[in-house]
Amino acid sequence: MARRTPRPGVTAYQAAPRPGTDAPLADEGRIRPRAMVRHTGALVRRNLLQIRQNPESMTDALLMPIVLTVLFVFVFGGAVGGSRARYTAFLVPGLMVILGMTIAMAVGTGVNDDFRTGVMDRFRTMPIARSSVLLAKIVVETGRMLVALAVLLLVAAVLGFDFTGRWPGIAAAVALTTVFGTSLIWIFMLLGLTLRSAQAIQGLSVLVLTPLQFGSSIFVSPTTMPDWLQTFTRINPLTHMADAARGLTLGTGPVAGPVLWTLAWSLALTAVTAPLAIAKFRSKT
Repeated sequence: MARRTPRPGVTAYQAAPRPGTDAPLADEGRIRPRAMVRHTGALVRRNLLQIRQNPESMTDALLMPIVLTVLFVFVFGGAVGGSRARYTAFLVPGLMVILGMTIAMAVGTGVNDDFRTGVMDRFRTMPIARSSVLLAKIVVETGRMLVALAVLLLVAAVLGFDFTGRWPGIAAAVALTTVFGTSLIWIFMLLGLTLRSAQAIQGLSVLVLTPLQFGSSIFVSPTTMPDWLQTFTRINPLTHMADAARGLTLGTGPVAGPVLWTLAWSLALTAVTAPLAIAKFRSKT
């Protein structure tokens, strides 16, 4: 019988599992960088095809920006901002943060569902790098985040947001939101790998994110809050992200400080949660 030739980038040990056993996900040290990129690209394509087959999975990215913007502008715009046009300009940069969190939160439930439905069991029989499964999720969800931000800007334009001369700042705000949102994706991915059910992930996420959202500068200026709450908003990472997006987009208020704080938070969150998520994925699978 002819001996099977291993695929490029995979050792013979990986390509030929023992009879009667499933081949584990390949050891990261045995996978070449080019092979890891190829594995990640194949899984990205798989996730995109899954979205194509199930367009409903894009509902949050397409409809959430519309619902949030219209709701807050027309319900709270006159009372909070004095005028809807003024409040639209204040709100849109803050909603960038909300959309980043919304997309990130969906990743946790998606990863949890993949384990419960047996999708990860199929990945376990393939000689691919462990991290490629999670990296593919990151790439696809970052793309969904960009779609949501594009819809938000389109709705803002319809509601009268003035984009004249602001495109460089808006592009910078979108890039910064994407970096910050990616760090949040790692957090929710870790939750999806740790908690047992999607309901538990959603419950814990709402419990933690609700005070963070409303105890920040996303919806209103912290100057209207009591002193003890202003102290909380000053250290809230969502405040830093909202202030950075607002400064870049509108050209008002401090920019350098909030941007640096946002990058620091993004780097710290990724440095802590990404290795934990990958380690948890290895032990769970």
